[in-house]
Amino acid sequence: MPDHYDALETRDPAIREREQFAALPGIVARAVAAPGWAKHLNGADAKSINSRAALAKLPVLSKADIATLQKEYPPFGGLNVTAPGKVRRLLMSPGPIFEPEGESADYWGAARACYAAGFRAGDIVHNSFAYHLTPGGFILESGCHALGCAVIPGGVGNTEQQLEAIAHYKPSGYVGTPDFLKILLDAAEKSGKSAASIKRALVSGAALPASLRAELGKRGVAVVQCYATAELGVIAYESESREGMIVNETLIVEIVRPGTGESVAAGEVGEVVVTSFNPDYPMIRLGTGDLSALMPGVSPCGRTNSRIKGWMGRADQTAKVKGMFVHPKQIAEVGSRHPQLARLRLVVGREAEQDTMTLMAECTLPDATLEAAIAASLQSVTKLKGAVKLVALGALPNDGKVIADERTP
Repeated sequence: MPDHYDALETRDPAIREREQFAALPGIVARAVAAPGWAKHLNGADAKSINSRAALAKLPVLSKADIATLQKEYPPFGGLNVTAPGKVRRLLMSPGPIFEPEGESADYWGAARACYAAGFRAGDIVHNSFAYHLTPGGFILESGCHALGCAVIPGGVGNTEQQLEAIAHYKPSGYVGTPDFLKILLDAAEKSGKSAASIKRALVSGAALPASLRAELGKRGVAVVQCYATAELGVIAYESESREGMIVNETLIVEIVRPGTGESVAAGEVGEVVVTSFNPDYPMIRLGTGDLSALMPGVSPCGRTNSRIKGWMGRADQTAKVKGMFVHPKQIAEVGSRHPQLARLRLVVGREAEQDTMTLMAECTLPDATLEAAIAASLQSVTKLKGAVKLVALGALPNDGKVIADERTP
């Protein structure tokens, strides 16, 4: 049998779904006791949020919403249930957005990702994520500690000093960005200090091209990656099968059309929206701003939770056209006025020193009357004139793009 962190990872998917949605009303009730959630969810009945359909009716919370709420209800926007003075750490991410770290073991849910990467009790792990104010270093450190690993708090920079620690302590594992792992290995070769003890790596925070993974593998390091944010901790992670990222057991993940809260079909690219069961700092439908897609089936490693394809770009595609901002949610509004349409894509271009807009719309039965009606809706919603081009179903690329800005900078 494959080696798994616990029995939750191999549950029947139907049992997982039933158990998670049985617990969700309690989390929503706990959240709405906080002023920020009470304002954002606007009187939602916690007892009724017991299915995916019910969850999908709640508004998506964006990172911009969090920043706004934090000004109104400092320090955490009234989204925290536990008081600031009763958590372990008070952290800060770029934006700035402020986050708490609670007292519970494996607060960020990183232990599963570390276990899937091959880390075990008694291992020594070198951590090159930042420890100064930002959560990165603490997220992965807490997962390693939950497994019983010792951690070298390398942080960022100071390559020579980090190499000295690696050569002395001989860690078998590494957590950090894939780029910095290569920098460490290159510097070790040049300096004569050994980093050969590192055999396994869990990386995040930067792209992991296949070429870089292959190069690190040739140098003796088996590399897998995880996807995490400061508000949610580890969202998904790779296992040894490296076939997509497995969703963490402490979360519910949806993929929605950018600019809306509407779920898309499996395989279609959309924004990653996450609900967490964190008792201190719950998140209800947090829009990460990242694009991904759900994969069919389960992982060959035996873990049965849903999988996503990994990071596929950013969902925030706002464009400024003729001095006016155009947002994905506006394109979604145009689509909602014309149910005959499927996927939409606003192409922004430039002709004769003027900005142009063309709304590409998939449609079963295109006609000139419908085209004119859509153009009128586009102008009504965006306050800008644009052309409309109706295309066949499936003609537009499945890349999650709602607004494609093709102007040359």
